[in-house]
Amino acid sequence: MPNAIIEDTYAEAFRSIFAEVLVTARDQKWLDYAVNAATGHASSTIMCDCEAGMDRYVGPGGEADFSTPDGRPGAIIQFHIPRFRKDREEALEKSLLRRISQNILTCPTAACFNLLETDSYFKLGRKIAFFGDGFQQRKIRYDRRVWVIPTMGGEFTIDRRFGFRDGIMGGNLWFMGNSEDSAIEAAERAADATDATPGTITTFPGGVAASASKAGSRYSFLFASTYENFCPTLKKQLGKDSRVPAGVQSIMEIIINGRDLKTVAEATHAAINAARSTEGLVKISAGNYGGRLGKSFIHLLPEKQPMDA
Repeated sequence: MPNAIIEDTYAEAFRSIFAEVLVTARDQKWLDYAVNAATGHASSTIMCDCEAGMDRYVGPGGEADFSTPDGRPGAIIQFHIPRFRKDREEALEKSLLRRISQNILTCPTAACFNLLETDSYFKLGRKIAFFGDGFQQRKIRYDRRVWVIPTMGGEFTIDRRFGFRDGIMGGNLWFMGNSEDSAIEAAERAADATDATPGTITTFPGGVAASASKAGSRYSFLFASTYENFCPTLKKQLGKDSRVPAGVQSIMEIIINGRDLKTVAEATHAAINAARSTEGLVKISAGNYGGRLGKSFIHLLPEKQPMDA
């Protein structure tokens, strides 16, 4: 089976600040409920308060060499805010406060732990503990300093501090297929490969976005809009301004966020290798804006990626 063309280009990513938390629950069902709720409406910071997604399962049923503090099934979640935002730290703390208090604390049997031991941190545990209305307690559990909040269902355990540090947002790949089905299949394979790369997340539904956007718009109240040059249905209307390759009927995108540029680059190349032999896939490309959006470049051809990336 022939491989799709890999365009000699790069994905234009940008720096973020991110937090990494561990959620545990009594079983996989309730763990997934907590994860899905905490990462909801977090596909893109264009209109969401943050970008969030699950990195991987750990503990029983997940990575066996990553033991959770309480010995229960766990999942690692990342929450990202663009570093170019002036209110980035305040925005990240608010996102964590809302999502942990309203979606993890409320989930039966769930607990929440910090995974980043950094000099910079938020006292999230203390703030969320006020829900205990004076009955909350500071305790040592699992050799950790935690808050224990009584609830009608039992107890909610949460670390006192949650660290944050620099990360990467906006790694991306475009999958150009001769049909919608081929583009989706390629993107699904790529999203699965990304999910299998520790330290990275995909944020869109199923890891795939059908609505890749460009920066700016003809409307002054929008700062992002559809990338008309790559919309297959506009090919005739745009004429020479269309950049849709011959034979392409659908273009699907995946977005990759992660701990650092090297990790996101590894996920990118794993995604390309997983998708490139998809039947009907014509080309793999990526979105970039000549450095106007970000300065973290991820080259699709591995030999062009700097070794220290």
